[in-house]
Amino acid sequence: MLIVGLGNPGPEYARNRHNVGFRVVDVFAQAHQMAFRRILHQALIAEGRLAGQRVILAKPQTFMNLSGRSVRPLVSYYRVPLNRLLVVYDDMDLPLGAIRLRPRGSPGGHNGMKSIVQALGTMDFPRLRVGIGRPPGHMNPADYVLQDFRPDEEEILEGVLHRAAQAIRTFIEEGLEAAMNRFNVQPAMRPAGKTGE
Repeated sequence: MLIVGLGNPGPEYARNRHNVGFRVVDVFAQAHQMAFRRILHQALIAEGRLAGQRVILAKPQTFMNLSGRSVRPLVSYYRVPLNRLLVVYDDMDLPLGAIRLRPRGSPGGHNGMKSIVQALGTMDFPRLRVGIGRPPGHMNPADYVLQDFRPDEEEILEGVLHRAAQAIRTFIEEGLEAAMNRFNVQPAMRPAGKTGE
């Protein structure tokens, strides 16, 4: 299993909305005693085992828009089938607090995903989208994603990061469909007592 979180390297970007992918894999790594100790194909790498499977976490250091330059050689090096690759990234089309797993799809306006799709030559690989909400007013989206989360947003985000890490664990242990069924709903938005439509 290769789990790739997207973001920009460097402390000045660490708390940006665009770096949610990095933060999710950091939370997952901490929860499973995995440490980013090496650099391979322009990515920070952590390795471990979960549910009897080898798990590789990667944080490309290429800067977001060139993520494919790291992801493609990692896929080749580890000989990972694309259905065992999971890319974690920020999504403006989802509200803050929401996460969505999908087996495939277009990159939309996300330049990191565009780079990966172009490098792999396919859109057929799983991804975990983490909502960051739309920019306010007429703010340029490129400026918005490079802003830090506000303190009130960070309070929401803390729970989201742990939920996304749990979704990754479910993906590894039980597969994508089980993870989608469990995590694509947004519990906070369902009135108490309702179990679904």
